[in-house]
Amino acid sequence: MGNLTPETITRLWSERSAALALYARQWCDSPEDVVQEAFLLLARQALTPANPVGWLYRVVRNSAINAARSGRRRSRRETAVASRGEPWFEASDGVGLDAAEAAQMLAQLPIDQREAIVAHLWGGLPFEEIGRLCGSSAATAHRCYRRGIAALQERLDPCSTTKATEQ
Repeated sequence: MGNLTPETITRLWSERSAALALYARQWCDSPEDVVQEAFLLLARQALTPANPVGWLYRVVRNSAINAARSGRRRSRRETAVASRGEPWFEASDGVGLDAAEAAQMLAQLPIDQREAIVAHLWGGLPFEEIGRLCGSSAATAHRCYRRGIAALQERLDPCSTTKATEQ
């Protein structure tokens, strides 16, 4: 058997990808990814399988089952980590900010504000990069950061916002 031509792979994709995705959906939540990976594997085969359609179904089935297993392991791992309550901050010697309180306040912020704060303060990313990560402009990333910091300051010291706006 020879290599599959791009035209043959394209034809197989057109004819079979939707059915393969439906087939993979029985086992995993990302059937389109599984089907795409199967076609990439097919394209890389040195020799064309005797029955490319049957080969695709077998690869999709095995990959979908593996993806489901991986998802369950990841879910268990994430649940275990979340239940341990790993701190976002290291505990201090009692001086300054209470780490548990700060982590709780940070977790209550909207995701865009929290993401900007964590990426900038702990990740050291400039606002241009944060904007690219979030699909927004640097100015929008900076506004999210400032709003989040302001919200944290207000929660830490409700009088600070009043003082800041009066000045």
